[in-house]
Amino acid sequence: MFRRPRPPQPPSGSEAAPVTPSPAPGSVPADAAALLAGLLARPSAASVLEGALAHAATLLGVEVRGYAVLGRGAAPVAATYGYPRTLVGATLEGPWVTAGGRPQLLQDRDLYAANPPEALARLEAAGARQAPLTFVVPLTDHGRTLGALVLDCPAGTSLSPAVQSAVTSWAGAVAPLVAVLESRREWRQTARQIASAVVEAVESLEFDALGHGQTVAETAVRLGEAAGLSPREREELWYAALLHDFGKIHGEPGHAQVGANFLHSVPHLAEAQRAIRHHHERWDGSGEPDGLSGEDIPLYARLLAVANASAHADGNLAAVQAQAGTALDPQLVELLAGLPPAPAGAEA
Repeated sequence: MFRRPRPPQPPSGSEAAPVTPSPAPGSVPADAAALLAGLLARPSAASVLEGALAHAATLLGVEVRGYAVLGRGAAPVAATYGYPRTLVGATLEGPWVTAGGRPQLLQDRDLYAANPPEALARLEAAGARQAPLTFVVPLTDHGRTLGALVLDCPAGTSLSPAVQSAVTSWAGAVAPLVAVLESRREWRQTARQIASAVVEAVESLEFDALGHGQTVAETAVRLGEAAGLSPREREELWYAALLHDFGKIHGEPGHAQVGANFLHSVPHLAEAQRAIRHHHERWDGSGEPDGLSGEDIPLYARLLAVANASAHADGNLAAVQAQAGTALDPQLVELLAGLPPAPAGAEA
């Protein structure tokens, strides 16, 4: 429906290797490099942990259900295997707190007695309240505990030392990947906070503009999701929308080009840079700086323009619709009209 930015193409021969078939239960993976390359191709710690749980279940060689937690102490469930995804996000107290980096094999124990009623209710609903045998395998990287794989086994299961060792080794191989992805997530949050603070400082010079960038960013991301953008694409759109007026620090004339220049040395925000540069183009071709029209205007710039118009109209949909087909992409204006109300306190 919408022409999207072309994603960067990897050089020939650089594609991540496919995940190879799993080895026999209890054995060390014959091609661990290929397995880890397959996990590296996944975009988030949650996706890596889903793959890690699945392969751990294969190594155990029994019908396993389980989940992964990230954090120490009360830790949120980040991924599941065999259990419903409704368990993801539940914050649980469990034996990984006192594991000290060592795997634990626990039989007929209530692992969750210290949890509050709401957490116990989520465990009950997911069928994860108690298991005959649970293998808890910490995820540690350079002595730092990141979380754990929690693997529930059926009654009558016997796990040999070799099998336990294989799963523990597998968790040790996966943990550095999780550490990298978690550090990226933490940096992403920090970068967002810094960007928001800087924009707010610029906006504070003009009282009427305070909060404008954040409002445009929230609307743009919701609109981008409705247009089918991936999480990574929506992240870049968020930066474009937040920073679209940043060039005004040098004055109003030509601020879009000035703002775009701030991102010239940030390669992974190249599409955000284009969006800022072109968000004053008009659907009918009468805009600036290049007089682009229709779908020749970059998609992110068209999304940004609609979100910006909505913010300037204080959410007055009729005022935005009046610009469809002249200043704004009519399909995106139609998408805006179909967006549900933003939930209170929603984060872009």
